[in-house]
Amino acid sequence: MAIKIIPMRKVLILLFCSIMMLPGSGFTQGSEKGTLLIIGGAASDMFYEKFMALVGGPDAPIVVIPTAVTSELLTTEDLEGFKRSFTNKGFRNVTVLHTRDRDEANKPDFYKPLDKAAGVWFSGGRQWRHADSYLGTNTHKAFFRLLDRGGVIAGSSAGATIQGSYLARGDTKVNTIMMGDHEEGLGFMSNVAIDQHLLARNRQFDLFEILDNRPELLGIGLDENTGIIVKGDKFSVIGESYVAVYDGTRWSAERDSIYQLSKGSREFYFLKEGNLYDLKKREVIR
Repeated sequence: MAIKIIPMRKVLILLFCSIMMLPGSGFTQGSEKGTLLIIGGAASDMFYEKFMALVGGPDAPIVVIPTAVTSELLTTEDLEGFKRSFTNKGFRNVTVLHTRDRDEANKPDFYKPLDKAAGVWFSGGRQWRHADSYLGTNTHKAFFRLLDRGGVIAGSSAGATIQGSYLARGDTKVNTIMMGDHEEGLGFMSNVAIDQHLLARNRQFDLFEILDNRPELLGIGLDENTGIIVKGDKFSVIGESYVAVYDGTRWSAERDSIYQLSKGSREFYFLKEGNLYDLKKREVIR
């Protein structure tokens, strides 16, 4: 019988994720004390205003992480541009944190700004780059410490998907491969796969590829300029479009009823701004 040898780095990452998994990890949930703002891409000013309110105003210290961008090299000028994009929106205490060197991500001098931050914003781009740089590092632990003291983690597009436990579209070759060579997200939400640009890119059936192979996961698909605010085991929808939920049921708003779907079904349902969802029960809050 052939024995599959798992690379040591992957063993360490899996061990780290199991240790860092939030209490009640058999359920899907976010942070018990912190807040997640998860946006499906093309985020308008409304989301930056919401982020500012959640962290405590324009003077609250925030950290911007642009690591997912597709450029192989980010220059000092590029990083200053990311900082300006937030100061131009009214944020007055902004630090840009970026590395693609995991050894650097383990150094206290690198992640020190996170220990004073009220919030973090993850950029769009390719989500595997966030995972490559930070998954299982001391910087990753600092993200969890921020949440444990009531902080906010936000992100749009790739910055949304990276917040889940399963990394959808995590392949380094193309973003159309749903189950690629990177499958672990940063796990700020447990037992979930998050997709983005859902309706704008006609992606609403793509999550089934993951869910067929990982049926224990909750699937969440976010359209552009639409997001969810996650607190503990509940989320609320915000934005102009829809959030698709893949939980093995179908919810009828006009009948105020939840229907259990048969195994292998290709159905999902949409939530819109103001709708609430119970992550522990995996059902809409009616």
